[in-house]
Amino acid sequence: MNNVEVLYSLKGVNQRLNKLVQDSTFTSRLTFVKRCSDNFFDVFPCNMMLNRFCLQILPEVHDKIKWLDLESSSMRNVLCATDYPNLYGLGLYNINEESARCLFTGKKFLLNYFYPE
Repeated sequence: MNNVEVLYSLKGVNQRLNKLVQDSTFTSRLTFVKRCSDNFFDVFPCNMMLNRFCLQILPEVHDKIKWLDLESSSMRNVLCATDYPNLYGLGLYNINEESARCLFTGKKFLLNYFYPE
């Protein structure tokens, strides 16, 4: 299990585990991808799990996150879930060239890509 899966599994079990999994050493780099051979897959097999993570967990640890590794299918949900004031690194996997170009060009990073004016 990677740190995202552990965080998902242990968050909400009890106060002691909450404190442990919300520590910045544990949450500074969140990896939402798994590697299998030469392919990368989203760590969450269903949208229900991703939605819980984005709605309940990310807003509680967002200020501790310094790096995100994302697969293209979960990229939008994770990046739009909250602000990441200390984010300095972003790993994107299985993203096509057009999506990357739209994501990183324009007046506003990201918002124009997900919410065109």
